Parts: sequence; structure tokens; C-alpha cells
Amino acid sequence: MVRANGAVSLRELARVVQTSEVTVRRDVRALEAEGLLDRRHGGAVLPGGFTRESGFPQKSHLASAEKTAIADLAAGLVGEGEAVVVGAGTTTQELARRLARVPGLTVVTNSLLVAQALAHANRVEVVMTGGTLRGSNYALVGSGAEQSLQGLRVSRAFISGTGLTAERGLSTSNMLSASVDRALVQAAAEVVVLADHTKLGSDTMFQTVPTDLITRLVTDEPPPHEERAAPELQALADQGVQISVAGSHQPPAEAPPPPGAAGGRSGAVRRDMPLPGQRRTVHGAPPPGGPQLRGTTGPGALGEQLGERGRVADLRRR
Repeated sequence: MVRANGAVSLRELARVVQTSEVTVRRDVRALEAEGLLDRRHGGAVLPGGFTRESGFPQKSHLASAEKTAIADLAAGLVGEGEAVVVGAGTTTQELARRLARVPGLTVVTNSLLVAQALAHANRVEVVMTGGTLRGSNYALVGSGAEQSLQGLRVSRAFISGTGLTAERGLSTSNMLSASVDRALVQAAAEVVVLADHTKLGSDTMFQTVPTDLITRLVTDEPPPHEERAAPELQALADQGVQISVAGSHQPPAEAPPPPGAAGGRSGAVRRDMPLPGQRRTVHGAPPPGGPQLRGTTGPGALGEQLGERGRVADLRRR
């Protein structure tokens, strides 16, 4: 199955061979020890080290339930009238489907799938970067994408990746994708990483966001047999990353999302881990209560495009 599809999930393997995921996980470890495959993201892929990356059709079937719960929770962080950046990925695509319900929202993205999910949202404005299309994940990359982001400023960026560790932060397997993601992060006052538990403890070739620039991680509840996820979550929290865990079995631990937010509709629960101390300001973030989108006179095409909208939003708040 791995040779035919490039990647396969443990859940699908368990269904096909009619056994438990615990048994499948043990057998996959044995096959990995023989060099026949690599374990990745709740499943298995063809061997190839750091540079291997599954295509979109394979990734879309891995940890799909977890991605849905993460997207439900992350959408609750976005309020009416905000401007946000959403990067490429299967989890961010799920988030975009939920952001379609937030009125007055502006979404800047380099992902065709994110743009498609928001295409018919009447009260959401979508701004796309330039760049060269990367077919494996339907994302715009390259110097065109990066240059179009210069001078842009939004309230927060929602970014996904291939691996996440406390030591190195978020990483991905492709150099062009990593470079554009870094440009997206530079445009945001806060950085929210969306990563299911299978990515925790995994380290891939190109660093996207170092740990000290990650404001919040939205993830799912690691299963009891997962050995890497829980220690990695604690290590991230120790470095000041706010941890929000999505699930359907824990009681709510904090107030509901603000009015106009799109989250909380599918049983997702936010359970933040304690934050050990104040985080430093990220990229000169505006003070609490300040405008979420500022006009800019920078050279970037998107910054110029959004500047007038930001000034109007600021006047409305006043």
C-alpha cells in the first residue's frame, strides 16, 4: 500500500488488515527497522530521510479527525473584522472552511485550497500572493510570493508544517515552502501553529518558525501510547508557547470565544497549558486593544492593497 500510494495512515492499515492500530504500529516499527518504510504523521511513507514529502492526496487522509478538531478550535481565535494570514496545508484548509463564517474577515494566503474554501464566503475578502504554483500542495512559492508579502501587517498568522520540536520549532521538508512560510510569519503580530500530535517530536530539513517566535500551538490530545508528544508539549510550554488542546472529552477550562468568532461549533475544547512567564513581543506586535491591521507604505503589493482597508477599520473602531 505504501509503494502504491506513497503514504498510508495507521487507521487505514488497521482497517484493511482487520486488526488494532496497536498491532499495526508494532508491525510498522518492524518494517521501519528493516528499512522498508518510514513512520510519519500517524502513518507510514516510503523511506527517504528528511527530504521526503507526501503529496496532498496522501496527507489529506492522515489524522483527518484530529485536523478537524484543531481547525474548530483555531477558528475560535479569529474575531469579526480581523485580517489574518493562512499558510498552505491540509489543516489550514480545514481552518479556512470555518473562517468562511466570520464576517468582515480579510485572509491573505498563498494556498489555492485555502482560497477555494473561502471563495463563496460573502463577507470574507481573500487576498492571494503571487508566485509559482507548487503542484504537490497547491501553494504559491518562490520570490514572487515572498516579495508580495513585503510591507504587509496582520494580527496573526496560522501556519502548519511537517514537524515540530521545542528545540528547533516548526519545520518542513521543502525549501521553497519554508521560505514563503517565513515571509508569512514576518507579516504577523502573533504566530499560531496548527499541528496534530503526530508531528510533535518530528524534525524535518528546513526550519520555518523558531520556537521563540511561536505564540500559540493548537494541537489535539495525544493518545496514551504516544511517547513523544506529551514531553514535547511540556517542553514547548516551558519555553513560553501557549498550548491549546482540542478534544471532545475534556470539560471547558476557560471562557468561550469572543462574539463573532467561528470556533466552538463541533465540540472542540480549549485546554491551555500554564504559561511560565510573559512572552516577548513578536515582530513589534501592537499593544492589546490596538488596531489589528495597520496601513503601510512599504513596497509590498499586498501591503499597499490592504492599507486603505486597515485605515477604515481603525476609524470604525474609534
